[in-house]
Amino acid sequence: MRTENDSIGDLQIPDNAAYGIHALRAKENFINSGEKIHPYLIKAYLLVKKAAAITNSKIGLIEQEISEAIIDSIDDLLKETEETIKNRGASIYENIIVDPLQGGAGTSLNMNLNEVIANYSLKKLDYNYGDYSVIHPLDHINLSQSTNDTFPTALKIASVFLLKELQESYVYLQKVLQQKEVEFKGIIKLARTQYQDAVPITLGQEFAAYAQAIARDRWRLYNAEERLRSVNLGGTAVGNSITADNKYVLEVNNVLRRLTGIPIAKAEDLIDATQNLDVFVEVHGLVKAGAVSVQKMCNDLRFLSSGPFGGIGEIFIPQRQAGSSIMPGKVNPVILENTIQICELVKGNDVVITNLAANGNLELNAFTPMLAHLFLKSLSLLTRSNYNLCDYCIAGIKANAERCKQNLISSSAVAAALIPKFGYDKIEIIAKQSYLNKRTFMEELLASELIDENELLKILSKEIGIEIE
Repeated sequence: MRTENDSIGDLQIPDNAAYGIHALRAKENFINSGEKIHPYLIKAYLLVKKAAAITNSKIGLIEQEISEAIIDSIDDLLKETEETIKNRGASIYENIIVDPLQGGAGTSLNMNLNEVIANYSLKKLDYNYGDYSVIHPLDHINLSQSTNDTFPTALKIASVFLLKELQESYVYLQKVLQQKEVEFKGIIKLARTQYQDAVPITLGQEFAAYAQAIARDRWRLYNAEERLRSVNLGGTAVGNSITADNKYVLEVNNVLRRLTGIPIAKAEDLIDATQNLDVFVEVHGLVKAGAVSVQKMCNDLRFLSSGPFGGIGEIFIPQRQAGSSIMPGKVNPVILENTIQICELVKGNDVVITNLAANGNLELNAFTPMLAHLFLKSLSLLTRSNYNLCDYCIAGIKANAERCKQNLISSSAVAAALIPKFGYDKIEIIAKQSYLNKRTFMEELLASELIDENELLKILSKEIGIEIE
């Protein structure tokens, strides 16, 4: 064991632990939520630390040997983080031990990273962990920085990374829906408004509408990235750049831009960008809008596939698993149900994120850690959920063309399409007569000899702009 000390006192740290006293205090102070710091936030924060190290070295604040050790160590940690992102290992969490739900506006995570980078760097130069007289977590790794400018900047970078992935999931979802649009283009069925029979439509048109809604969400997310490119790095504690050299403030964001490939820029007002988190409320609102579109579609698909024999039953969804411990053969729409729950979680996160952003005080928002955790969680969950929905449900949906036809001819839905040719009053009489005679509208229409089936199909095709198979 090694002994480390801070203004509160001494703590014993395992000799092989790359974290230090500040991370250990945080681990002991806060509950174990069972969750981890999002790996994309760790990646983004390491890139911020690397940009700071490069800039501090460039302007002569850190000697070359130490800066090279720091940069090499950050690169090693970035590799560990990438392995975690790719689900190949989680060794990064042997070092990043703080809980995501932490007090202190993110200082715990910043200090955890500072300590780990310092100790990795010491090893590079053949010193022992904890020998901070050579490389110090604050004097070297945190030089020219504060939690209050590095944490929000890292969060914005992580958010951009994940927004790109979420946008791609919407691209994929739109593509799969458009494939179904083509596949179902000739299958005529009932449209429904307020759960009641409406006018004829095709199954392809329904899926086309879903695809169009998803296309809007895709472009909303594409444009949302722009909102996150303005960062407060260089503002240090409250945005007035105290303790940061002017050369550093002017250069560090240029370095970070090159490292991330994201066209970030220093905020026009660093004080504003340090204390206000409204941009995350705005962007998460767009993420929530996307979840709403997905959820509405999933509820429609559950309705259309209901039964399958005692309900609507106009589509068949893939059977994924047994649906009951007591009813043999029952299969539930589990993928749709799972997706709806993810969407509800995103919607709930939106409320909390809004409240946390509103609860900032004066020059800083102390609640950034939870906001960050929920924001990134929404992006990740919705991304994975969209792919899962496509691959395990939508791609395998089949049309029940016969049920679509039967539901259509059993209703008076075709009546509206006949009004332009025969007038409202004449069609209304046939509709009422079908009710009195307990026959379908189609049966009553054909019995009236007002029109034959072939002419009816031609009228439907003309009026609603579809090709009927």
